[in-house]
Amino acid sequence: MENLQKMISEKSVVIFSKNSCCMSHTVKTLFLDFGVNPTIYELDEMHRGKEIEQALAQLGCSPTVPVVFIGGQLVGGANQVMSLHLNRSLVPMLKRAGAL
Repeated sequence: MENLQKMISEKSVVIFSKNSCCMSHTVKTLFLDFGVNPTIYELDEMHRGKEIEQALAQLGCSPTVPVVFIGGQLVGGANQVMSLHLNRSLVPMLKRAGAL
């Protein structure tokens, strides 16, 4: 859990993802299209990916991918990110975090 907090706090936008997840791909594409350079952790490619996934579950992330953190704060999964985007809250949040 301590390692997870360090991973989250080091960058303005952090995405936990899996290559096999289509929703992860959608969320990553959205951020890249905005010109954001997120830090992306592909849990299915990481040595300790299962442990990180369990830590995300303990934080209340369900499903565990994709999970987005902006400015060190949990935003949530694909549904939450898309809701923020549709109500025009995502870009201001990214600007406040210094990602744009």
